[in-house]
Amino acid sequence: MTEKGEKALLPAGMVDLLPPEAAQESAAISRILDLFSACGYQRVKPPMLEFEETLFDGAGAALSQQTFRLMDPLSQRMMGLRADMTTQVVRIAATRLSGEPRPLRLCYAGQVLRVKGNQLRNDRQIAQVGAELIGSESSGADAEIIALAASALEKIGVTRLSVDIALPTLVPAIARTLGLSPSESADLREALDRKDAAAVKAISKEHGKLLSALLRAAGPVERAVAALSRLTVPEDAQEELERLLAVVERLRELKPDLRITVDPTEHRGFEYQTGVSFAFFARGVRGELGRGGRYAARAAGGCFEPATGVTLYMDSLLRALPEPDAPSRVYLPAGHDPKIATALREKGFVTLAGHDPVEEDRKEARRMACDYWLSGETLRKVEEN
Repeated sequence: MTEKGEKALLPAGMVDLLPPEAAQESAAISRILDLFSACGYQRVKPPMLEFEETLFDGAGAALSQQTFRLMDPLSQRMMGLRADMTTQVVRIAATRLSGEPRPLRLCYAGQVLRVKGNQLRNDRQIAQVGAELIGSESSGADAEIIALAASALEKIGVTRLSVDIALPTLVPAIARTLGLSPSESADLREALDRKDAAAVKAISKEHGKLLSALLRAAGPVERAVAALSRLTVPEDAQEELERLLAVVERLRELKPDLRITVDPTEHRGFEYQTGVSFAFFARGVRGELGRGGRYAARAAGGCFEPATGVTLYMDSLLRALPEPDAPSRVYLPAGHDPKIATALREKGFVTLAGHDPVEEDRKEARRMACDYWLSGETLRKVEEN
């Protein structure tokens, strides 16, 4: 590789976002945040770096292995470069905004950096946009967050959208009632993840019928709700199941056209969630567009308060968006009238100003990939005969 090529080489999982995708991402983020703001979510902007003890507090501990660390030369304390922004928003809510009335609605956008990617997301630097609703236990809060995210995705042009709703706390609640040992619970969890009905029955012959019914309940919302409504589950799990059904019912009222699927046994990727969780997808697009769910947020005084939120991933979203409409470009020859240039930009044109006289303005406009060129006070098409 040449010296020039070596200088252009980036670390694995790092990419340059070029035109027009960089502008498309920025515009999409602005539109999402505008919708969040219109729905009462106030924007916060946490720093890229924090001390480890705050960054890994509470749910943040789940990302400790994905976080780049470095020593702060001023305080001589270890810091982490954020791998996710949710825990930072929770910290702000518990400290700087602890006196604000609940439920507290906050939103954010920014870059995160992770030690390594995964099979679905190779990028290690990711632009995130998200919203958190902190301080409400209501099932309506869960439905609000899911509907808000769906509306945001639709607003920026995502089509064929679907949301998969899970309840990662349901199976543990059932396992506790059944008196399964930790190893048996782990085996059950693995069997359910594989959708292995035979293995599920072998682990718990007495309750295999119930667990198999949970497996069969996964699917489109109409069939899933009907199947789950007929189930008789242990008392400890009944409240979890009723909450799931309440969230789905309210969500269908808020977003009647949204495609919804339900999988009551799914938990992968939702390890720190404490209730109804979800992930967004678009047909034909690789990877999740976003995910979220209910969790316990660290509050002032070391206690916890209920919370739910969503994080959208811009790398996946760009793959789901239609090609952006490029505005018409106008070449302005050297010595052009600046008032005309201003008027063109106000009409939505992009202007490229020439600084030195050229042999032929139209050829220069074509070279600069412009659609028009300015001849005196007249706008002319570059390709017209």
